[in-house]
Amino acid sequence: MANQHLDQDEFDAPTREAVPPEGDEATLALLQPGQRLARGVSRYLRSMGFASVEEFVPVRGLRVDVMALGPKGELWVIECKSSRADFQSDCKWQGYLEWCDRYFWAVDVDFPTDLLPEGTGLILADAYDGEVVRMAPEQKLPPARRKKMIQKFAMDAARRLQRLRDPRPGRDGLLLSPSEGE
Repeated sequence: MANQHLDQDEFDAPTREAVPPEGDEATLALLQPGQRLARGVSRYLRSMGFASVEEFVPVRGLRVDVMALGPKGELWVIECKSSRADFQSDCKWQGYLEWCDRYFWAVDVDFPTDLLPEGTGLILADAYDGEVVRMAPEQKLPPARRKKMIQKFAMDAARRLQRLRDPRPGRDGLLLSPSEGE
């Protein structure tokens, strides 16, 4: 097996892809419009030194499109809206404010941004990248909530990575299957 070692600096360094890799269009065809926005937002955030988790559940009953953890421990929530109807049907977004330091909407360039509430951030994005065009105001989380959210972020990210590596992880902890007829 070839040595696939990367220096830590190479591994952590943000990268931007100028040209989509081969087969990327087929992958994009499987994604919904909001998922394409989330992908572009996540790529952009990575270039800024953030790690992100899509479809993150801060607490039961809430699911944010993108939760991002910044290099200084800051937590951002980004909701991706692909259309006017998608935005107007979202009645939970204000419940996300207590789970982040900054709250953003991510939309494409054709979205009517005048619909978006003042006092929130705005990211313009597509499937490949994004850009903050209006920084969200900062509302720092209390330390205990920040610790809880960072731990949940880490656990969710680690579990997702583990599922990619091993999608069928054993049988409920049983090393050997019971014999037939026992």
